Amino acid sequence: MIVKIKNWLNRNFPQNLVIRKPLAGALMISLVSLAFVLLYQPLGAHPGKFLGFELTMSAYVLTGGLLVFFLVKGVKTIPFFSDEQEWTILKELSAIVILLLGFGVAVYFSAFIIEEPADRWNFPTFFDSLAKASLVAIIPLGFFTLINMRFWFATDQVWVAPVQQSAEPTPQPEKEIRISSQLKKEELKFYPSEFIYAESEGNYVNFFLLQDEKLKKEVIRNSISNIEDQLAHIPYLVRTHRAFIVNLKKITVKKGNALGYDLKLSGLDIEIPVSRNKVKDFNRLFEQLS
Repeated sequence: MIVKIKNWLNRNFPQNLVIRKPLAGALMISLVSLAFVLLYQPLGAHPGKFLGFELTMSAYVLTGGLLVFFLVKGVKTIPFFSDEQEWTILKELSAIVILLLGFGVAVYFSAFIIEEPADRWNFPTFFDSLAKASLVAIIPLGFFTLINMRFWFATDQVWVAPVQQSAEPTPQPEKEIRISSQLKKEELKFYPSEFIYAESEGNYVNFFLLQDEKLKKEVIRNSISNIEDQLAHIPYLVRTHRAFIVNLKKITVKKGNALGYDLKLSGLDIEIPVSRNKVKDFNRLFEQLS
């Protein structure tokens, strides 16, 4: 049971819009929360000391939204939350709890300025403010999580390359690819059929090539984006992830769903990811090749 729960919590999940786009997310939380409190006036909401009801609620939700913006920015610097491609339901729920607490704290301290003087410096008032603010902010936060649930229920699909039943046709002559380094001081030469995949590692890109029936690793100083541009004229050498470029012709197994794929390549045991935002383009190119 514990293993099932752990697997459930660590399953890949799309990142909440509020977290993926902090500014748009903070504005969305503020606008939705404001609309809710103005329409329904929940939980004994009332005007402040200097402002009418509408401006008082606006001040509260804008303060809360501002803190949410800075919280998201801060949270995304934490290694646990930093990689959007490795987002899980556990990270989603943890981030939502942090944002709800931040929104509630912002509302609580705003009351010292907005409301009439009163004895608010106590735990009951703090937790009451936290609970009421969280009930309002959970509406926009929960909405974006719920609409992403359709991806979470997507079932994995497995594609396996068919076994070749006959001799392969005589290969067409290939034009040699020449990859230059960032400072044009290094050059790497290979044929498209020799390319397996490339992986970014800091300021370098590792190339894995099959030459003379041996897997070779070549390293060149450059960015993966620049390498992608240099390989753009070869339609089946495709960027599948922020750190990987793959030869689609070398794929032997494709496993996953709309949230992303894991690829196995000819002669290799490792798996190469296809990130969720690359799935659509990957499927189109892969189907064209098939």
